[in-house]
Amino acid sequence: MNTLAAPNTFAGGGLDRHSETRRDASWVAAQWARPGARVLTMRGGDPAMDGGRLALAPVNLAPLPESEAPGPAPGGQNGMPLFLGFDATGPVFAVEARENGPGAFADLRSVAGALTPAEASMAATARALFGWHARHGFCPSCGASTSVTDAGWKRSCPSCGADHFPRTDPVVIMLALHGERCLLGRNASWPEGRYSALAGFLEPGESVEDACARELKEESGLTAMRVRYHSSQPWPLSPLGGQLMIGLFAEVGDDRAQADGTELSDVRWLTRKDASAALAGTHPEVTAPPAMAIAHQLIRAWLEE
Repeated sequence: MNTLAAPNTFAGGGLDRHSETRRDASWVAAQWARPGARVLTMRGGDPAMDGGRLALAPVNLAPLPESEAPGPAPGGQNGMPLFLGFDATGPVFAVEARENGPGAFADLRSVAGALTPAEASMAATARALFGWHARHGFCPSCGASTSVTDAGWKRSCPSCGADHFPRTDPVVIMLALHGERCLLGRNASWPEGRYSALAGFLEPGESVEDACARELKEESGLTAMRVRYHSSQPWPLSPLGGQLMIGLFAEVGDDRAQADGTELSDVRWLTRKDASAALAGTHPEVTAPPAMAIAHQLIRAWLEE
């Protein structure tokens, strides 16, 4: 569990996922039938909401499609529930509703910051898992259609016997530091004035430190001298699927930063005063990333050091 005083959004939810026992179909079925079991309905990656909270319906009131009622072993495909874990109240499942189904759904990006850590974790887990299932219906080893097992946490190939598990892509996101200034970058596709920490995917064979140094050099021309870890954040909002943002501070050798013109259209050094104004929304030219983003928390942590 994230032990920071203020965990990043989607982190620190405290769900007990029962990763060992959820492999047992009879055990999962017993949790589905357990009094107090609840279901979170998702539609297109967005959660059902009720008065600003997740709409966790009792299992017997869950709005499942009529032709797709749960069987003895919930699985997580075609309307079937997948098992998210236990919160303080009991077992929680998730189901993906039809696109045109009824219900009040909210854009997860818009509401995530207002959810409790447990609710945000549930919604993030459900979105990431359903997105993974939607993209992995066929075995990458032999091309055969796969089936859902382990309560939605695995797909198995009946043809070649291969098992496939949900994928999480690691991303390094770093706040470059030089003296009393931090570096933010801007992508041309972002809203006017938006700047954020530099970031990029971890490549095969790289350590976190190596990836941080490479991304800094590629995007800004800077050389990382010392890298230290701050925190991490599950990030289910990318169109590419579930990611893990690895938040870092990177002390660099000089301040001769230059945007690469591909990933970034501009880079800018901010003093502590500038960064504080950007977080407060009072900087005349720079808009900081929103509070739910780990980039925001990196800037805030640097200011508080």
